[in-house]
Amino acid sequence: MSAGPATTSARSVEEHRGRVEQLLRPLAARPVEDVDMSEALGRRLAEDVRAPVDLPVFRNSGMDGYAVRAESVAVTPVTLPLAGVVAAGQPGQAPLPPGAAMKVMTGAPIPPGADCVVPVEDTQVGDGTVTVERGRSAGDFVREAGTDVRTGDLLMAAGTLLAPRHIAALAAVGLATLPVFRRVRAAVLTTGDELVPAGTRLRPGQIYNSNGIALGAALAANGSEVVAVEHSSDDPAEFRRALAHATDAADVVFTSGGVSKGDFEVVKDVLAELGGEFGSVAVQPGGPQGLSVVDGSPVLSFPGNPVSTMVSFEIFARPILRELAGLPPVPKSDVPLRDSIKSPPGRRQFLRGRLEGDGVALASGPGSHLIAAMAQADVLIEIPAEVTELAAGAIVKVWEL
Repeated sequence: MSAGPATTSARSVEEHRGRVEQLLRPLAARPVEDVDMSEALGRRLAEDVRAPVDLPVFRNSGMDGYAVRAESVAVTPVTLPLAGVVAAGQPGQAPLPPGAAMKVMTGAPIPPGADCVVPVEDTQVGDGTVTVERGRSAGDFVREAGTDVRTGDLLMAAGTLLAPRHIAALAAVGLATLPVFRRVRAAVLTTGDELVPAGTRLRPGQIYNSNGIALGAALAANGSEVVAVEHSSDDPAEFRRALAHATDAADVVFTSGGVSKGDFEVVKDVLAELGGEFGSVAVQPGGPQGLSVVDGSPVLSFPGNPVSTMVSFEIFARPILRELAGLPPVPKSDVPLRDSIKSPPGRRQFLRGRLEGDGVALASGPGSHLIAAMAQADVLIEIPAEVTELAAGAIVKVWEL
């Protein structure tokens, strides 16, 4: 798929999100890879998995106690001779003599001939004997082989998003590797002469590059594999080199900065020459946006102000990336405002908010540079484009961050 010519007309949020989804949806056809069980958490199972063994694998004790025949303890108290001990991990093939008891640990094999287990707390031990003070019925505290799952049964269906409980079951049947869909591989490319890495001493006019780290974290949190986080100056040749490396390594590339109407918009200048599409979306923050396809890889270009970058990711990229990863949709809800607000006409505004009780309060002002204030937010407050003012108590839609 290729992007069309550059345009300056403002799209709606829905239109632009639809274009993003159109670019990224082909990434659903990703190859399958086998991963070690220790790396399977959060991955989506690519094939049905059937149990290669029974669970339980063998008949075993559900308690520390004494394996007996139920008929031997039908009348209690009764004293029985001890015929041995079976610990967990032992073969436990010796049969139980009639009228005797055999001590068993939790998980130990039930000796042939026994049909129930008397818990240790219901007994008194003597010299080579055990006195049973409470009788048991056949089957009590006996885990029969295959009562959890049988060999050949469907254990996990293709498409399952693997949580710890799934991995526990898959490991219990002895699987060492699992077939999963490869994660979407994403690269981040930030731009700007003014940006320097954390740990560097700032010179006049410089700021720290938060967008590279932040976008990488957002991608990883939403099921993507971050294969590169790079930075380019505003030099077109340097940006082209960094872009080529990113598109070679990744399924999708995210750029930050260089998309507006200034004099040094390196992202727009370079990508427009390659058929990239740049223009305005009727949203605040995050109005300037770009979409391109370079060497077969979609490139999503966000504005460089930190809040604009993060809000752009949340509303345009996060929903489709979560779908591709098999994650549940971004949670949204309707709640009352704690504060009155004003909003610019013609633009859908996403304010940063904090849930308080059954309502939502503003966590910061609308400025697209207020990244520290955004850290205090746990939701985005969505204000429709046609709304310019809302009183406290008005119902608004919020997106969970």
